[in-house]
Amino acid sequence: MDDPKLVEDIVHALDIEGGSAKRRPVHTIGIGATGVFEPSPVAKDFCTAEHFQPTEKPLEVAVRFSNGMGLVKEHDGWSDVRGMAVRFKLSNDRATDLISMTLPVFFAPTPETFLQFATAARPKECNRETPWQKIRDFLKLQIPMPDPYPGQETRPNEGATEFADKHAYAQPAVLQASVIGAPVSYVRASYHAVHTFIVTDPDGTDRWVRFNWQPIAGVLNTNPLDPPVGVYLKEDLEKRLAHGIERFSLMMTIGETGDDFNDSTKQWPPHRKRVMMGLLTLNDVPKDQEAHAEKLSFNPWLLTDGIRPSEDPVLKIRKDVYEFSSNRRGGIPCPFSGTEG
Repeated sequence: MDDPKLVEDIVHALDIEGGSAKRRPVHTIGIGATGVFEPSPVAKDFCTAEHFQPTEKPLEVAVRFSNGMGLVKEHDGWSDVRGMAVRFKLSNDRATDLISMTLPVFFAPTPETFLQFATAARPKECNRETPWQKIRDFLKLQIPMPDPYPGQETRPNEGATEFADKHAYAQPAVLQASVIGAPVSYVRASYHAVHTFIVTDPDGTDRWVRFNWQPIAGVLNTNPLDPPVGVYLKEDLEKRLAHGIERFSLMMTIGETGDDFNDSTKQWPPHRKRVMMGLLTLNDVPKDQEAHAEKLSFNPWLLTDGIRPSEDPVLKIRKDVYEFSSNRRGGIPCPFSGTEG
């Protein structure tokens, strides 16, 4: 662990009233699902990792969907970032993880600046802006502060927005997070692994890439003009997988010269080459959610040969932050293998 105090400070900054040290500090509420992953015919040409190689039998996967808030109480209908963590089960009891969220960029470029952001964005008393204040925001080319939900007394919006006004690097993520809305289903959202990874092809060529999951069913949010629905995402997933399957395409975007490979606050141009690397099929929601999702410890550094991390400093510290959080809540230890780091 490079800086134990910084790791602990980040986790503690993410702890908020209404959360629990016995749960994850963020993405606290979630549900696990199982399924299989099949690589595309061209995946092997771009990466030598085991889960991208042809196989007679699809690889089993464990998936956890989650709400971004660090609250134990569920608010599925609120505008919030959602998460999707996928564990690919490899041969010889090994595994590799891919962790993503519904934002394409992160909030800060370094661990130190993320600690500053997390501290500033701790929930504060929220107030409804007047129509005149909203007009003023528009004239200043700012997004007006969203109205609080019924019964909502605190939220991170005020602090996060004030921080972003002073730090340009936080503006893309904060802006998108403030208007992201609520998906009608966990399987009707797209998810981005915001950090850059390096993949190696059979010829030994390295490529700097970013991954994202695209739902086959398409992206769809609830109507923001309707009153927010309370709790529905878990039940929706259970019903869907009790009567059928749901699928995601794994897309890989290849970076080019001029793209920032080590700063996850920087979005790459939309015209970069994308490769369809495989198909994820969800087929069941396990009854034992503690063992299959809540006690499971995902980690973006659980990698395998053929994929290695970039020099992104936030990605680097996430390894220790996730381990510290897992140990604190009594999670199953991460089964590190391959390029453990």
